[in-house]
Amino acid sequence: MAAEDIPPPPAPLHVAIIMDGNGRWATSRGWPRLVGHRRGAERVRSIVEACPALGITHLTLYAFSTENWKRSTEEVIGLMTIFSAYIRSEAKRLSAEGVRLRFIGDRTRLDHKLQRLMAWVEAKTAHSGRLHLTVAINYGGRNEIVRAARRLACEAAEGRLDPARIDDAAFAAALDTCDLPDPDLVIRTSGETRISNYLLWQSAYAEYEFTPTLWPDFTPEELAAIVRKFAHRERRFGGVVSA
Repeated sequence: MAAEDIPPPPAPLHVAIIMDGNGRWATSRGWPRLVGHRRGAERVRSIVEACPALGITHLTLYAFSTENWKRSTEEVIGLMTIFSAYIRSEAKRLSAEGVRLRFIGDRTRLDHKLQRLMAWVEAKTAHSGRLHLTVAINYGGRNEIVRAARRLACEAAEGRLDPARIDDAAFAAALDTCDLPDPDLVIRTSGETRISNYLLWQSAYAEYEFTPTLWPDFTPEELAAIVRKFAHRERRFGGVVSA
């Protein structure tokens, strides 16, 4: 086979993004942090629209972590208001464009109105499949793993599960992401180089990309450049590539 006949490596099917830098983007301009969060929510639309053409079938966004409750009450309330506004404003468009929207994380601490709104948009977009958009709200990787362990422990205590049968697949099936593929590529914006408790189990073999760009400035063009770079990475999953 000639070199020109060899197909390029596949694009990442599942991209997970830590959307960081909204507050810094705003404060660097002398604006309140919530202005940055609103601009960040607007940025989501262009990134979602860009994914199908790049071969991305699953996009998971880190919107609010279990640690973000430590922020000021004003900022937390503002963020929850932005989440609600995003769902209301984008639901119809997402459904029309074949985007299925789902949420992961512990919903029990969220306002009941927001929980109902989340369930409503999940049902509204349930039959879409062009792009699977997952938003992590009140999500933490350790919290998710603990909740999964509790589920399995309860099943075992009730005699519905033999502990000896708990393996990687059984544990993964108890996670919030049980019906999603593991991420191929994790991107963090804003220049920080940590994973901040994000998809700890699922990202065991993900590739990582850290960009200094603040989330409100992260463009579809930069996403495309990162995807092209990903296509040239050699993923061995613990194996060895023969010479």
